[in-house]
Amino acid sequence: MQTLVIVVHLMLVTAMIGVVLLQKSEGGGLGIGSSGGFMSSRGTANVLTRATAILAAGFFVTSLVLSILASWNRAPRSILTPGAAPPSQSAPGAPQAPLGQPGGGGGVLDQLRQPEAPPAGPQAPQSR
Repeated sequence: MQTLVIVVHLMLVTAMIGVVLLQKSEGGGLGIGSSGGFMSSRGTANVLTRATAILAAGFFVTSLVLSILASWNRAPRSILTPGAAPPSQSAPGAPQAPLGQPGGGGGVLDQLRQPEAPPAGPQAPQSR
């Protein structure tokens, strides 16, 4: 369904770009609107204006439909642990283990507190 709406949306966008580019410019910077050509009658301007309005309304509707379809698949998740499932809910009032203790969750600080392994090779003497 979403793919179909995206295809219709892209067709509306390209058609609207074409219709807007066909309209007569009112003294614009391109300089192509002042000369008379195959699009010089007033009736053509009304058709192009109506076509632009219809295409813009279709663009608006498909944009809304796409945003609604995108929100249906959205599920809440944690931003702190990407890719991980949200933590399980414990009973209210149940004691929790403090951070840094076994089963307490730990974190980045606990990983940094781990002692370093002794060097594998010889080292230069250090002055004390």
